[in-house]
Amino acid sequence: MPLDSATQRWLAAAPAFSAAVPLAVMRSATDAGLIAGQQPVAGATRRWEALSIAAQDGWPIAVRTYYPAGSEDGLMYPAVVYAHGGGWCLGGLDAWDTPCQQLADATGSVVFSVAYRLAPEHPFPVPLSDFYHALCAIVERADSLGIDPQRIAVGGDSAGGNLAAAACLLARDRQGPLIARQLLLYPALDTAMRSASWQQFGEGFGLTRSMMEYCWECYLPGAREQQNPLASPSAAASLHGLPDTLLLSCECDPLRDEAEEYARRLARDGGKVRLERLAGTVHGAMHMTAVTPAARRVFELCSRLWDEPDV
Repeated sequence: MPLDSATQRWLAAAPAFSAAVPLAVMRSATDAGLIAGQQPVAGATRRWEALSIAAQDGWPIAVRTYYPAGSEDGLMYPAVVYAHGGGWCLGGLDAWDTPCQQLADATGSVVFSVAYRLAPEHPFPVPLSDFYHALCAIVERADSLGIDPQRIAVGGDSAGGNLAAAACLLARDRQGPLIARQLLLYPALDTAMRSASWQQFGEGFGLTRSMMEYCWECYLPGAREQQNPLASPSAAASLHGLPDTLLLSCECDPLRDEAEEYARRLARDGGKVRLERLAGTVHGAMHMTAVTPAARRVFELCSRLWDEPDV
């Protein structure tokens, strides 16, 4: 399906990536650009609270807790512990504020948006460690947080999808905590960047090869960790024993093929998987609900998170 004219105009207006831009400027511009593409959520449905969780080294991890529209005190809700995208070096709670509220409303879940520390100041494994420890703390506090400990999912988009997938591998290998679902939105899973979709969409569709190379280098400086499954989940020898999965890919995204191959591997290794390709979308679709109607499909499909997967 071809990109609609609104998406084409948005791509044409986007500033070109340059590694020479100071990181602080890049972070500010990224957040502003993402927020500009989002359809606001009606104020009456918004309900969120702040939470702080200590990382393994004591660092205070900020977490925003979003409640679904119509939620009531005293009831136990499913939950999604969420890692935002941004290439491990960009992004933050403000730019993901609206999407997390939309995710809470779509899934009927309490969403915990985790402000893990960013690379390159804090490269691998710090972002993953922060996210995993936040997950463990939320599971431990499930009763006091009003969430069902048997229905806790992890989720993330792009680099956040990488962290969510890695957290599931970590939880499997450490025998906990219990994760009921993983929600992977166009995740970055493979450092190799050799798939056909990289050849087809690596330039001119938003996320570029040079941008992704920059992000991987921030997260994994040097080559030492590139085949570590906790950094590059596609390198895992086995995907057996992982939670039921809802994975969304974007049609015109260079990460499309690695995401879809990961879903197929999950199914081959005995997992239950629902794989959906978002037609006519580019990387970062959840932030484009004010740009194109095609992006709203992200949240329509996320509403099926707690359904039984197809395979």
